[in-house]
Amino acid sequence: MSSSAEPLVEARGLEKRFGDFTAVAGIDFAIGRGEAFGFLGPNGAGKTSTMRMVGCVSQRSGGDLRVLGLDPATDGSRIRAHLGVVPQEDTLDTELTVWDNLVVYGRYFGLPRAVIRERAEELLDFVQLTDRRDSKVDPLSGGMKRRVTIARSLINEPSVVLLDEPTTGLDPQARHLLWDRLHRLKRRGTTLVLTTHYMDEAEQLCDRLVIMDGGRIVAEGPPRTLIERYATREVVEVRPDLDHDPAEVARHLARAGERVEALADRVLLYTDDGDATAHAVVEAGFGDVPSMVRRAGLEDVFLILTGRSLED
Repeated sequence: MSSSAEPLVEARGLEKRFGDFTAVAGIDFAIGRGEAFGFLGPNGAGKTSTMRMVGCVSQRSGGDLRVLGLDPATDGSRIRAHLGVVPQEDTLDTELTVWDNLVVYGRYFGLPRAVIRERAEELLDFVQLTDRRDSKVDPLSGGMKRRVTIARSLINEPSVVLLDEPTTGLDPQARHLLWDRLHRLKRRGTTLVLTTHYMDEAEQLCDRLVIMDGGRIVAEGPPRTLIERYATREVVEVRPDLDHDPAEVARHLARAGERVEALADRVLLYTDDGDATAHAVVEAGFGDVPSMVRRAGLEDVFLILTGRSLED
């Protein structure tokens, strides 16, 4: 985000507590206009709690939060009028048609019927569902339902769209189609704020992101910058069979990479020369153990910073 730009969302020392449990432990972040900003982390990291505070549906327990220059504690209704929300679980009325879901939702914002109809037509075209406008929602595929939910979230022409785990449960084809729609939104200048535990999704969609663990931010920056800062260029994955304990394999390969991590089912060797490291694995006597060379990603950054994978 440009330092001269006024952030649309800004948090300083933001906290959320549920009794003795601290879900969000004093985090700072700022999101600029037209930016795609992500919260990456495993389940329970504090991502959804943060999003609920930004979305004005959960009061903060401490710190300061401003959304569109307003305080959610006192101006929640004014803020919500300019937000689009794509929740983790679809909340569509399955007994209504696709068209009626958009029209009914538009009425909540007090929009004139003619404006709602015009926007609904444009949005169905945008999410490629014009041919399903008269279809009931219930029999639609998961990917189609997510696209209806995104279209519905845009009916009020929001300044900020909040997306909580937008592609969870979708097949790869549906995920990529949804990514394409979100890329188009970003090119229109819409500010996107999303949570995800998919590293490839974060790399595809986010201009900047924070990695959360245990309610805290452990890293912040553009995806590629974080990878370059915390990881190596490549990773060699060694997948021992049942006769080879990953921890034992890691001990034997301790000098093969710049960093070696033993997981439950594989060993990761961080290196700037994957081919040379793969050759060292063979030289160490593990030529019969399957291995692969891949580019380092955000999950590697998370593992390096926290000692566990995003799925943990």
